Amino acid sequence: MLRMALSAGALAGLAGTVLSASGAPARAAGTVFVGERDLAIHGYDPVAYFSEGRPVEGSADFTFEWMGANWRFANAANRDAFAAEPEKYAPQYGGYCAWAVSQGYTARIDPDAWRIVEGKLYLNYSRSVQRRWERDIPGHIAKAESNWPGIRDKLSR
Repeated sequence: MLRMALSAGALAGLAGTVLSASGAPARAAGTVFVGERDLAIHGYDPVAYFSEGRPVEGSADFTFEWMGANWRFANAANRDAFAAEPEKYAPQYGGYCAWAVSQGYTARIDPDAWRIVEGKLYLNYSRSVQRRWERDIPGHIAKAESNWPGIRDKLSR
């Protein structure tokens, strides 16, 4: 498994408590939402959203640990692309629902409820929540950007 080393300052700035799939506190890690087996995006390949334009399940054969989460990929090329630039491919708001963050809280996501906006991946709780988010994407992103620092701080307590 590949591992990424982050500076102490980067880790401190990104440290937070994540929730398990059940919603209970899981453990101190980055601000990345993890579910079962500490998998980011429920094991889906974040690079595939960009390269294939659709959610693709990752494989246990191609993994990378970043921000306290295990990321899975469909192939070695996607894993290597993510390892080189994780911020380019990782979902916004630690992989929590973008609409929920715009409303001031966090929620789990459905890997099938996604959208790339201006080169950034946004995930939502469900397709119905995504439709709500899509009614005013710029407005919801602006609200989420404003809310995220406070939410991230609460997660780190």
